[in-house]
Amino acid sequence: MTNDRAIILKAEELPDKWYNIIPDLPEPLPPPMDPPEGYSRVGDLPNLLIGECLKQEMSGERWIPIPEGIRELYLAAGRPRPLYRAKNLEEKLGTPAKLFYKSEFYSPTGSHKVNTALAQAYYAKEQGFERLTTETGAGQWGNALAYASSLVGLDCTVFWVRAVYRWKPQRLKFMQMFGADVFASPSTQTEFGKSLHAEDPNHNGSLGIAISEGLEDAKNDPKAVYCLGSVLNHVLLHQSIIGLETMKQMEIAGEYPDTIISCLGGGSNFGGIALPWMGEALTKNKEIQFIAAQSEAAPNLQGEYKYDFADHAEMTPMLKMYTLGHQVTMVPIYGDGLRYHGSSPILSLLRNTGHLDAVAYPADEKYVFEKTREFVQAEGFLPAPESAYSVACAMDEAIKCKENNEKKTILFNISGHGFLDMDGYGDVLGLKPQPERS
Repeated sequence: MTNDRAIILKAEELPDKWYNIIPDLPEPLPPPMDPPEGYSRVGDLPNLLIGECLKQEMSGERWIPIPEGIRELYLAAGRPRPLYRAKNLEEKLGTPAKLFYKSEFYSPTGSHKVNTALAQAYYAKEQGFERLTTETGAGQWGNALAYASSLVGLDCTVFWVRAVYRWKPQRLKFMQMFGADVFASPSTQTEFGKSLHAEDPNHNGSLGIAISEGLEDAKNDPKAVYCLGSVLNHVLLHQSIIGLETMKQMEIAGEYPDTIISCLGGGSNFGGIALPWMGEALTKNKEIQFIAAQSEAAPNLQGEYKYDFADHAEMTPMLKMYTLGHQVTMVPIYGDGLRYHGSSPILSLLRNTGHLDAVAYPADEKYVFEKTREFVQAEGFLPAPESAYSVACAMDEAIKCKENNEKKTILFNISGHGFLDMDGYGDVLGLKPQPERS
């Protein structure tokens, strides 16, 4: 039987290099900068990041070899991952479009975040660190780094946005299963956290605040190093494994995407699926539309393109990016991984040069969760709340194809599963236990 629904690569087809888009960008990427006053944040970077990751952050090489040790970790984590043709959904929508989705939900922790977590943990171990510190919003990144730390034999400390920490006890226990220490942020573990906690012990927190706590914790311990799960160049580099696998799979399927879609908070999963294809669009004049799906709670690609800090406490260098302001107050959403004030400098540049479109969905999330329910009933896989935005956007584009009788090929990324997010879906969609029947 011909399998035209799942395109599965063999282990030996796992890419052996990451793709770095920096040399192919339409204009030079603005470098990190110091603020007008205070100590040099740029000069402090070697104290903030893993040495090899900092080297990759600044690299102008198009292809970065993936060490054999990391490739082994990728294989242990279930890479390569399948690409699916959403035939049931196509039929349900009555669209002439072809829909393909990448299954990053098939990771040990349920998301794409392990792709960079494993790389960063591997390099940290090589450099002699004993503990990793980080932040997390939706919990996916914290879980991924806890997993990666466990595999390579490092300790892990996670500062978790309090608004999410409180409604995801199962995700908390999952991190603890890997041995991580997890604190609701703002916490009492850092001086910066204490200052906000004293003002409001029930502070909802934000990714920017949690980043500041992770940085402070690492700076105060010479045996610890900070790891970031999104935004930075080396993170998008590691995530390019997604798009590189997908390029091979689309070739096997005999298809080429007209539209590529993913959700976008800081930019790691959008960059992961899109940047290898964006490289083809830039260097081979391929016509591909790229759409980032966001929340109106944090539509950073509709913000201002300028230099801004990546964290609340202004410990990072200033990055040229689309930003809502590093100390902006944002309402909590269930897709909290999208609730970040700024977008990756690489993706921000591409947005500013007109290569990247964006759409923002209502903050009440009912629309995107309703669309996801349709997807689940057709395809059977339950996405994470963040990936619900990818699903909704892909379905919207497929419906436009139906209305305009266009036969497009649409590729989208499902970057996490929603098994530990059912309370959020239930609250928004009104899912309740039915009365018992005798």
